[in-house]
Amino acid sequence: MASSKKDYFGLNRVVSIILAIIPVTSLILGIATRLKEGKFVAAILRLVLGWNIIWILDLIFMIINGRIWRLLNV
Repeated sequence: MASSKKDYFGLNRVVSIILAIIPVTSLILGIATRLKEGKFVAAILRLVLGWNIIWILDLIFMIINGRIWRLLNV
């Protein structure tokens, strides 16, 4: 399968973009990705702020980089 450095559990880039287009799956997978990385505060922020600007930024970054937007990369 794809390398594990990509977001959405290493899925193919096209599949990840399709999942990022759908707001509900983007929110759920974004939170799950941040929890998998051990970034609990970032996951909580995605839960609170995930339905607006973060969804649009995730979509743009997924298309450009293949990774979701990192608000907190601490």
